[in-house]
Amino acid sequence: MARPRQHAPEELHARVMAACDEWLKTQPIHALSLRSIAREVGCAPSTLLKLYGSFSNLLQYVNIDTLNDLRERIDADYTCADPGQRIHRLAKFYWQFAHEHPYRWQLLFEHPLAQEGELDQRQNMMIEQLFVRVEQTLREIQPDLAAIEANRMARSLWGSVHGLVQLGLARRLGSWEGAPLEVDELLDQLLGTIIKGLRYHKE
Repeated sequence: MARPRQHAPEELHARVMAACDEWLKTQPIHALSLRSIAREVGCAPSTLLKLYGSFSNLLQYVNIDTLNDLRERIDADYTCADPGQRIHRLAKFYWQFAHEHPYRWQLLFEHPLAQEGELDQRQNMMIEQLFVRVEQTLREIQPDLAAIEANRMARSLWGSVHGLVQLGLARRLGSWEGAPLEVDELLDQLLGTIIKGLRYHKE
Protein backbone atom coordinates (compact mmCIF):
# COMPACT_ATOMS: atom_id res chain seq x y z
CA MET A 1 0.00 0.00 0.00
CA ALA A 2 1.24 3.47 -0.86
CA ARG A 3 1.93 5.59 2.19
CA PRO A 4 1.68 9.29 2.89
CA ARG A 5 4.74 11.19 4.06
CA GLN A 6 6.97 9.19 6.34
CA HIS A 7 6.20 11.29 9.41
CA ALA A 8 2.44 10.73 9.00
CA PRO A 9 0.71 8.51 11.58
CA GLU A 10 -0.20 5.16 10.02
CA GLU A 11 -3.23 4.76 12.24
CA LEU A 12 -4.73 8.08 11.11
CA HIS A 13 -4.07 7.22 7.46
CA ALA A 14 -5.87 3.89 7.87
CA ARG A 15 -8.85 5.63 9.48
CA VAL A 16 -9.00 8.20 6.70
CA MET A 17 -8.94 5.51 4.01
CA ALA A 18 -11.62 3.53 5.84
CA ALA A 19 -13.82 6.62 6.13
CA CYS A 20 -13.45 7.37 2.40
CA ASP A 21 -14.17 3.76 1.49
CA GLU A 22 -17.33 3.78 3.61
CA TRP A 23 -18.47 7.02 2.00
CA LEU A 24 -17.87 5.75 -1.54
CA LYS A 25 -20.02 2.69 -0.96
CA THR A 26 -23.12 4.85 -1.29
CA GLN A 27 -22.16 8.39 -2.36
CA PRO A 28 -20.05 10.12 -5.02
CA ILE A 29 -16.82 11.81 -4.10
CA HIS A 30 -17.91 15.33 -5.12
CA ALA A 31 -20.16 15.46 -2.06
CA LEU A 32 -17.21 14.70 0.25
CA SER A 33 -14.94 17.38 1.72
CA LEU A 34 -11.75 17.53 3.73
CA ARG A 35 -13.73 18.96 6.62
CA SER A 36 -16.25 16.10 6.61
CA ILE A 37 -13.46 13.48 6.56
CA ALA A 38 -11.69 15.24 9.44
CA ARG A 39 -14.92 15.26 11.41
CA GLU A 40 -15.46 11.56 10.70
CA VAL A 41 -11.99 10.51 11.89
CA GLY A 42 -11.90 12.97 14.80
CA CYS A 43 -9.16 15.41 13.84
CA ALA A 44 -8.80 18.96 12.53
CA PRO A 45 -8.76 19.62 8.76
CA SER A 46 -5.30 21.16 9.22
CA THR A 47 -4.04 17.79 10.50
CA LEU A 48 -5.09 16.14 7.23
CA LEU A 49 -3.44 18.90 5.25
CA LYS A 50 -0.20 18.28 7.10
CA LEU A 51 -0.57 14.56 6.46
CA TYR A 52 -1.40 14.67 2.74
CA GLY A 53 -0.50 18.16 1.56
CA SER A 54 -3.88 18.67 -0.15
CA PHE A 55 -7.34 17.16 -0.49
CA SER A 56 -6.38 16.14 -4.03
CA ASN A 57 -3.44 14.09 -2.72
CA LEU A 58 -5.71 12.43 -0.17
CA LEU A 59 -7.96 11.31 -3.03
CA GLN A 60 -4.91 9.98 -4.88
CA TYR A 61 -4.30 7.60 -1.98
CA VAL A 62 -7.92 6.46 -2.19
CA ASN A 63 -7.31 5.71 -5.88
CA ILE A 64 -4.17 3.76 -5.05
CA ASP A 65 -6.19 1.70 -2.58
CA THR A 66 -8.73 1.04 -5.33
CA LEU A 67 -5.99 -0.04 -7.78
CA ASN A 68 -4.50 -2.30 -5.11
CA ASP A 69 -7.87 -3.88 -4.45
CA LEU A 70 -8.50 -4.40 -8.16
CA ARG A 71 -5.05 -5.94 -8.67
CA GLU A 72 -5.38 -8.32 -5.71
CA ARG A 73 -8.75 -9.57 -6.90
CA ILE A 74 -7.47 -10.06 -10.44
CA ASP A 75 -4.38 -11.90 -9.18
CA ALA A 76 -6.56 -14.28 -7.17
CA ASP A 77 -8.67 -15.09 -10.24
CA TYR A 78 -6.13 -14.98 -13.10
CA THR A 79 -5.16 -18.65 -12.94
CA CYS A 80 -6.87 -20.30 -15.91
CA ALA A 81 -4.44 -22.19 -18.18
CA ASP A 82 -6.10 -21.08 -21.42
CA PRO A 83 -4.99 -17.51 -22.29
CA GLY A 84 -8.18 -16.75 -24.20
CA GLN A 85 -10.30 -17.63 -21.19
CA ARG A 86 -8.03 -15.52 -18.98
CA ILE A 87 -8.62 -12.46 -21.15
CA HIS A 88 -12.37 -13.08 -20.98
CA ARG A 89 -12.28 -13.48 -17.20
CA LEU A 90 -10.17 -10.35 -16.78
CA ALA A 91 -12.63 -8.26 -18.79
CA LYS A 92 -15.63 -9.70 -16.96
CA PHE A 93 -13.98 -9.04 -13.63
CA TYR A 94 -13.17 -5.46 -14.70
CA TRP A 95 -16.85 -4.92 -15.43
CA GLN A 96 -17.97 -6.62 -12.22
CA PHE A 97 -15.66 -4.48 -10.09
CA ALA A 98 -16.87 -1.26 -11.75
CA HIS A 99 -20.50 -2.31 -11.37
CA GLU A 100 -20.12 -3.19 -7.68
CA HIS A 101 -18.08 -0.07 -6.80
CA PRO A 102 -19.41 2.69 -9.09
CA TYR A 103 -18.34 5.62 -6.92
CA ARG A 104 -14.81 4.34 -6.37
CA TRP A 105 -14.64 3.69 -10.11
CA GLN A 106 -15.86 7.20 -10.86
CA LEU A 107 -13.19 8.71 -8.62
CA LEU A 108 -10.49 6.54 -10.19
CA PHE A 109 -11.19 7.76 -13.72
CA GLU A 110 -12.49 11.28 -13.17
CA HIS A 111 -9.96 12.59 -10.65
CA PRO A 112 -6.73 13.76 -12.35
CA LEU A 113 -3.75 11.45 -11.87
CA ALA A 114 -0.81 12.62 -9.82
CA GLN A 115 1.79 14.46 -11.90
CA GLU A 116 4.97 13.86 -9.92
CA GLY A 117 6.60 12.14 -6.96
CA GLU A 118 5.74 8.83 -5.31
CA LEU A 119 2.04 9.02 -6.09
CA ASP A 120 2.72 9.46 -9.80
CA GLN A 121 5.20 6.56 -9.84
CA ARG A 122 2.91 4.20 -7.93
CA GLN A 123 -0.14 4.93 -10.07
CA ASN A 124 1.74 4.63 -13.34
CA MET A 125 3.35 1.36 -12.25
CA MET A 126 0.02 -0.17 -11.24
CA ILE A 127 -1.70 0.87 -14.46
CA GLU A 128 1.23 -0.41 -16.52
CA GLN A 129 1.05 -3.78 -14.75
CA LEU A 130 -2.49 -4.26 -16.04
CA PHE A 131 -1.42 -3.53 -19.62
CA VAL A 132 1.62 -5.82 -19.33
CA ARG A 133 -0.65 -8.63 -18.13
CA VAL A 134 -2.83 -8.19 -21.21
CA GLU A 135 0.22 -7.96 -23.51
CA GLN A 136 1.70 -11.20 -22.16
CA THR A 137 -1.59 -13.02 -22.57
CA LEU A 138 -2.01 -11.81 -26.15
CA ARG A 139 1.48 -13.09 -26.96
CA GLU A 140 0.58 -16.47 -25.47
CA ILE A 141 -2.27 -16.61 -27.96
CA GLN A 142 -0.09 -15.35 -30.82
CA PRO A 143 3.63 -15.94 -30.06
CA ASP A 144 4.71 -14.25 -33.31
CA LEU A 145 3.20 -10.95 -32.19
CA ALA A 146 5.97 -8.35 -32.03
CA ALA A 147 6.46 -6.53 -28.74
CA ILE A 148 5.32 -3.18 -30.16
CA GLU A 149 2.24 -4.82 -31.72
CA ALA A 150 1.35 -6.46 -28.40
CA ASN A 151 1.87 -3.14 -26.60
CA ARG A 152 -0.46 -1.27 -28.94
CA MET A 153 -3.01 -4.07 -29.17
CA ALA A 154 -3.24 -4.39 -25.37
CA ARG A 155 -4.05 -0.69 -25.09
CA SER A 156 -6.48 -0.70 -28.00
CA LEU A 157 -8.21 -3.79 -26.66
CA TRP A 158 -8.44 -2.50 -23.12
CA GLY A 159 -9.59 0.89 -24.31
CA SER A 160 -12.49 -0.91 -25.99
CA VAL A 161 -13.23 -2.96 -22.86
CA HIS A 162 -13.13 0.17 -20.72
CA GLY A 163 -15.44 1.99 -23.12
CA LEU A 164 -18.03 -0.78 -22.90
CA VAL A 165 -17.75 -0.76 -19.11
CA GLN A 166 -18.23 3.01 -18.93
CA LEU A 167 -21.21 2.90 -21.29
CA GLY A 168 -22.66 0.03 -19.28
CA LEU A 169 -22.37 2.01 -16.05
CA ALA A 170 -24.13 4.95 -17.73
CA ARG A 171 -26.75 2.60 -19.22
CA ARG A 172 -26.09 3.94 -22.70
CA LEU A 173 -25.41 0.78 -24.65
CA GLY A 174 -28.79 0.88 -26.35
CA SER A 175 -31.11 -2.05 -26.99
CA TRP A 176 -32.02 -4.74 -29.50
CA GLU A 177 -35.63 -5.68 -30.18
CA GLY A 178 -36.77 -3.95 -27.02
CA ALA A 179 -34.22 -5.56 -24.67
CA PRO A 180 -31.21 -3.63 -23.33
CA LEU A 181 -27.81 -4.77 -24.59
CA GLU A 182 -25.72 -6.36 -21.84
CA VAL A 183 -22.07 -5.54 -21.14
CA ASP A 184 -21.16 -9.22 -20.61
CA GLU A 185 -22.47 -10.20 -24.03
CA LEU A 186 -20.73 -7.33 -25.81
CA LEU A 187 -17.44 -8.12 -24.05
CA ASP A 188 -17.74 -11.74 -25.18
CA GLN A 189 -18.33 -10.65 -28.77
CA LEU A 190 -15.42 -8.16 -28.75
CA LEU A 191 -12.91 -10.51 -27.15
CA GLY A 192 -14.08 -13.55 -29.07
CA THR A 193 -13.52 -11.76 -32.38
CA ILE A 194 -10.04 -10.55 -31.44
CA ILE A 195 -8.90 -13.88 -30.01
CA LYS A 196 -10.25 -15.75 -33.02
CA GLY A 197 -8.32 -13.38 -35.30
CA LEU A 198 -5.08 -13.91 -33.35
CA ARG A 199 -5.46 -17.68 -33.43
CA TYR A 200 -6.28 -17.66 -37.14
CA HIS A 201 -3.13 -15.65 -37.84
CA LYS A 202 -1.14 -18.09 -35.70
CA GLU A 203 -2.38 -21.04 -37.74
